[in-house]
Amino acid sequence: MSLLAVDMGSSSCKAVAFSEAGEVLAEKNYPYSPESPRPSWVEMDADRFWKALQTVASALARDLTRDPPRALSISSHGETFVPVNAYQQPVASAILNMDNRAVTQANRLRDALGQNRLFEVTGLIVHPMYPIPKILWLRENLQPIFQSAARFLSVTDYLLTRMGLPAYIDYSLASRFLAFDIRQQCWSEEILAACDLAPQRFAEPVPAGTVAGQLSSEAARDLGLPRGTLVVVGGHDQPCAALGLGVLAPGRVSASLGTYECLLVASEKPATNKAALSANLNSYCHVVPNRFVTIAYFPSGIMVDWFLRLLYADRLQSNSASVDNLCSLLEAEAPAAPTGLLIAPHLLGTCNPDFNPHATGVIAGLRPATDPSVIYKGILEGIACEFLLMVQLLERAVGPFRDVYLTGGGCRSKLGVKLRAALSGRRLHLMRCPEAVCLGTAILAGVAAGTYRGFSEAVDQVVQVAETVDPELELAKIYAAQLQQYRQLYSSLASLRAAQASLSS
Repeated sequence: MSLLAVDMGSSSCKAVAFSEAGEVLAEKNYPYSPESPRPSWVEMDADRFWKALQTVASALARDLTRDPPRALSISSHGETFVPVNAYQQPVASAILNMDNRAVTQANRLRDALGQNRLFEVTGLIVHPMYPIPKILWLRENLQPIFQSAARFLSVTDYLLTRMGLPAYIDYSLASRFLAFDIRQQCWSEEILAACDLAPQRFAEPVPAGTVAGQLSSEAARDLGLPRGTLVVVGGHDQPCAALGLGVLAPGRVSASLGTYECLLVASEKPATNKAALSANLNSYCHVVPNRFVTIAYFPSGIMVDWFLRLLYADRLQSNSASVDNLCSLLEAEAPAAPTGLLIAPHLLGTCNPDFNPHATGVIAGLRPATDPSVIYKGILEGIACEFLLMVQLLERAVGPFRDVYLTGGGCRSKLGVKLRAALSGRRLHLMRCPEAVCLGTAILAGVAAGTYRGFSEAVDQVVQVAETVDPELELAKIYAAQLQQYRQLYSSLASLRAAQASLSS
């Protein structure tokens, strides 16, 4: 029997079936694109998530006739939510994590309760990406939708209801709402009271790996899966990826290289100290019982995607192979020396350390001879600079570390990984299974189904390193001057960002 893991990303859904030994038996991907009907708005019809799940599950089931799924678990990106009525039907489009419409409401919440108190309770820094400010925005600006919404569900709990199962949300995804008490592991009465919201308007929090139920005949038919397939509550994609990389306890660090680039460490207590607060780190519930994660992140892969689609839209197909081939060609044509370009990948604003939604992407240093391969490499250099900054922020909050275990699409760029290793001075490990989010999600399913006796046994059995990239000290020296200039770039743009913010307010 196989284990089926589905990861609902912000731009695509990926499903992977694993054997008990962690081998990939089959995988499917289903892309989708959100819409931006107004500036700062990012939405998507919630039915697309369900359609994506149906498509990938049915396609995988056809490939697994000899090894049908024993259990299904779904992980998801955080912050996106779906307003549903009392019958669990959407009353409006899903509002995605990239949506920044609720700046005013986020600031008001911060002023009401105080940044320190909110950080102490939730482990998060106030930001308009989180659902609570957006729900307040709905109440103030789209009252009919707010009134008709009986609940505000994350992607995973919404999909559970589509399968006829209870609306359970695991602690890690609940943590991403900005109203979850990470120590008590329940919705915060203090925060919800300040927002005049009832806990009943959210899903029921449970530990990741909780059995939600079994597929009924109708749900099994909708998904093309066997009737009675066990459905297990998944979690936030970052902690799931950490589990898939073996990050169970302090001392092991993971990095997910995707649309956002996220570094993560595990701990026995939340890291809500002064260093974490000053760096605006996130510290919240792991998918592993009695563990917490602390993350630092920044937008990265979206800059590469923007560049490729800007210049090469006609050459790209809807598969990763065409993207990989194009990137390999650009890397081969790029100069061996540093480009001298300073490229900040902040198309979605910054994350750590300042979480500035008004920050924008920047390309500095263009000259007449600058060609696409130089810009492409400059983007990778900028991402590597940001990677170093995140490493340093985490070290100040949780202590030093040497090794980082990687997953995500960014791992396919050999040059990108080489630059991250050199500039950060860290040893980077590429894994045998590149799909760490889905592997961690499958581990949740396997432990719940009894395939593994526990998380440690599962990690020992299925998580393996394929390649290690050591930092090149000489390359780091060559980049020392450009790195210093990059550090100066962001601070030098402060007055411009402030002017842009005043124009958009």
